Amino acid sequence: MNTITNWLGGLSGPVIYAVVGALVFCEDAFFFGLVLPGETAAVLGGLLAVHGEVSVWWLTVVVVVAAILGDSTGYAVSHHFGDRILATRSLRKREDQVERAREMIRVRGASAVFVARFIAFLRALMPALAGLSDVPYRRFLFFNAMGGLCWGVSCTAVGYFAGAAFTRIESQVGQIAGAVIAGVVVLALAVWAYRRHRRTHPPHH
Repeated sequence: MNTITNWLGGLSGPVIYAVVGALVFCEDAFFFGLVLPGETAAVLGGLLAVHGEVSVWWLTVVVVVAAILGDSTGYAVSHHFGDRILATRSLRKREDQVERAREMIRVRGASAVFVARFIAFLRALMPALAGLSDVPYRRFLFFNAMGGLCWGVSCTAVGYFAGAAFTRIESQVGQIAGAVIAGVVVLALAVWAYRRHRRTHPPHH
């Protein structure tokens, strides 16, 4: 996590927007989330916004738009390739999870797209499964947009406020450490003075 954060932090503002947006988009469009969840990128982007690398408002817009477009692309890809997309090696290893996701669509319909947005594996898979299940695109787009909006705002907010809290704590660490060291020094001097007093003024019996 720290390596990715440092790498993103070393980029210029516009490039950070592009990288975070691309990771969020690819997660849903091409199952990229099976390797690196777009959620991680969105949270890290919010973290960088605390330090002024990017605007948290524009970053949120980028994340939300990328999430909606990524889902829509995943939906379209499934129409083009059909069930062949489920024959990939990574998905064959997760047949049970894929079947549970398909059952979720059968039970919930298009609303499953909204729910899946907040579950890492399903977030990457659900748009394609919705397309394979012949969910009408208009209904898909509605729940896709609602999910992308709620998810994008919450992820960037988590990164931003967590980063702000860490920054406040970090700024106080020096003061706290100084107080602790001062306390230890005072205690050590008090012990030293007490022992010296005992040596020079031994108790009389």
